[in-house]
Amino acid sequence: MRRTGRATGVWQRDGADRGGRRHVRGGAIGATVSVTSQPLWRIRLGRDLPRFALYAMAVWGVVASARYAIAPPRPPTPRAAVPERPDRAAEGFAVLFARHYLTWSAARPAAYAESLAPFLGEGLAEAAGTELPAVGTQEALWAEVVQERRGPAQERVYTVACQTSGAGLLYLSVGVVRDTSGALALAGYPAFVGAPRAAPAQDVAEGFEEVDDPPLEAVVARALRNYLAGATSELAADLTDGAAVAPPGLSLTLDSLRRLRWLAGGGSVLALVEADDGRGARYALEYELDVEQIEGRWEISAIQTNPES
Repeated sequence: MRRTGRATGVWQRDGADRGGRRHVRGGAIGATVSVTSQPLWRIRLGRDLPRFALYAMAVWGVVASARYAIAPPRPPTPRAAVPERPDRAAEGFAVLFARHYLTWSAARPAAYAESLAPFLGEGLAEAAGTELPAVGTQEALWAEVVQERRGPAQERVYTVACQTSGAGLLYLSVGVVRDTSGALALAGYPAFVGAPRAAPAQDVAEGFEEVDDPPLEAVVARALRNYLAGATSELAADLTDGAAVAPPGLSLTLDSLRRLRWLAGGGSVLALVEADDGRGARYALEYELDVEQIEGRWEISAIQTNPES
């Protein structure tokens, strides 16, 4: 089928469609236009896809908001630092060295050097570089570790308090290391230092509530009276089943219960008492007691210490 016109040129339509295509040829202007047929579902999908994507994003936002509302994210809990275990052997090594180092006799310098030799080996000078005075003696009466820190080479540095017969109370800093075999050794020379910092005593019970319970006060007073006197059979009547207590070795007489206060949590009380030892010495003593009310009666489950720990 052909149509002819001067204004529009010559248009020709093929007699048969091939593969669903139609070709229109413009004879006058030489251009070719192709028209491709597509399934209806694909056309609708291309038209509706942006809308579906918007819906999906909205639903995702609602779900995320609900999740945050129901189970909000929590910051990671930092792992508690594990405290370093004390090295009792190293502490004893430092104390033993301090006692030898601070015990000497001017008349026997060779004996002093000999007593220190096992600690020094070939690493330090003889007698740890100490020169004794011309006269006099000194004895270490007691010594104990009062402070510990890590040194620059990760050695343990102990502050040892030592009571001496000549110079009084001294504080000696002693570094201790372990070699590759695990043996203990001095980490350099010792140093005289000052005492650890101390502050005035504080009465921590001031912030706790006074006990206003006469039956509890009576049980605490009776239990402490028997505890201080070492009357274990009488004390047992006020203890819970399985309670473990260890009365002091010094027998004391309870004179008065001066103060009784609740500790935080309500399961323990702090008792301030006055007691004497029968020789004229009087003491103000403070005891922490764990208490339980069992079938309407107060009982004691612990007094100050746990002898089984």
